[in-house]
Amino acid sequence: MHGEYKVPGGKLVVVDLEERDGRIADFHLAGDFFLEPDDALADIDAAVNGLPIESDVAAIAAAVRSALPEGAQLLGFTPEAVGTAVRRALVTAPGWRDFDWEIVHDKPVSPRMNLALDEVLTGRVGDGRRRPTLRIWEWDENAVVIGSFQSLRNEVDPEGAATHGYDVVRRISGGGAMLMGANSIVTYSLYVPASLVAGLTFADSYAFLDDWVLQALRALGIEATYQPLNDIASPQGKIGGAAQKRLANGGVLHHATLSYDMDGNVMTEVLRIGREKLSDKGTMSAAKRVDPLRRQTGLPREAIIAKLEETFTNLYGAVPGHITDDEYAEAEALVESKFATDAWLRRVP
Repeated sequence: MHGEYKVPGGKLVVVDLEERDGRIADFHLAGDFFLEPDDALADIDAAVNGLPIESDVAAIAAAVRSALPEGAQLLGFTPEAVGTAVRRALVTAPGWRDFDWEIVHDKPVSPRMNLALDEVLTGRVGDGRRRPTLRIWEWDENAVVIGSFQSLRNEVDPEGAATHGYDVVRRISGGGAMLMGANSIVTYSLYVPASLVAGLTFADSYAFLDDWVLQALRALGIEATYQPLNDIASPQGKIGGAAQKRLANGGVLHHATLSYDMDGNVMTEVLRIGREKLSDKGTMSAAKRVDPLRRQTGLPREAIIAKLEETFTNLYGAVPGHITDDEYAEAEALVESKFATDAWLRRVP
């Protein structure tokens, strides 16, 4: 059995092992990480050999940690990363390159259509009717997108939203509200089979699915890191956040929004957020503009999107694609029956 795990912001951890009588055997660790002392590699191999195949990440990591000699240094990986690679080997989880990827960057559609497309395309990937896909959002009106479980009245000031021309919509994933001004953010969705994140904890899957974004941002000169559970950040503050929804048919939706240009005054007048939450989003006062990507790169939004697409293509061999007429039609029907309804918007009053 073979398993691989790319540590977000770190190195590749590779494991090979066999199963004998319900236990791990012939275990060998490899990768492009750094480890001192040199013979600690044999200590790690010995620690994992003989563990029950039901061992979870925490148990494997504890065994590795207890076997390391005093003063051992692990650079670019952790005992937990070893445990994750082992679990992925035991469930035969495929890697990114085992799939044929498509990148979609199509015409602007309404925020409701973007949300409906997320549900439609996730379902189709889960059903095997569409190849795994990265989609870049474009939209033609301002909107506040609230999380599936957020209270509408607690999150949005209706007068402020109306004054600044922001519609309010609800998505199928959890997480917090997103202020989606035209051309002020970068939003993307990944539609992947559940097998890609097999063996990962729910929390680890967030960083795993966004590691390519960190690589793209670093290529633009941004010191991007992932902050658990779902934030992409730099030393200057938060850049964006991610959310997920997993469908019963095995489709996984992972989408994220990165701030490109945002006005703090508009944010506080549209969203019911206090000073503490505002500072968490990368600005210290309502009057200060929140534009981390523009400020840190000096690049237009289109250039940042181009770097994201280039990075994803180079890493995973993706090819350009498009949403089909049939997929648009299904999404339009879903807007009418769900996303444009008051029942859906006010499912949590």
